[in-house]
Formats: sequence, structure tokens, C-alpha cells
Amino acid sequence: MVYLDVRPKEEIVTEDLVKLLEAARKITPSPEQREEHRRSFAYGNTSIENKLITREMIDAEADKLAGERHGRHAKAP
Repeated sequence: MVYLDVRPKEEIVTEDLVKLLEAARKITPSPEQREEHRRSFAYGNTSIENKLITREMIDAEADKLAGERHGRHAKAP
């Protein structure tokens, strides 16, 4: 594969980095990794808007939603 690179010389991606990126594209995350990433994304985006949001709050809501999806009711706090 040939890439036309018009970036300044300092920003050119090395061949090693290209190989790593190509290898990373072939990796499929596990359901657990996807869930961890989803929660991290939710925390990162909500905490920007509201500094009172905690990771524990995100986890609690995610667990509650997961229980609802599987026909279970989440435990009351």
C-alpha cells in the first residue's frame, strides 16, 4: 500500500508505526474490554460537563442498565 504524504517532515509516520497500526486494526476487543471502554468514554464525557460525576456513578448506572437488558432488576442502593 502506498500513501501520499503531504505533512511536514517532522510529522511523517514511521514504517514501524504503520505496522503497529495495521496490526491493531485486526484486533477485536473482548466484550469485557468493550464494556470497560464504554464506561470510560461515558465517564470522560460526562465529567467534563459535571465535575460531580464519579466513576462509581457510571458503574452503578451501567450495571443497572445491564440488569434491565437481561430482564433483571438492579439492587436498590
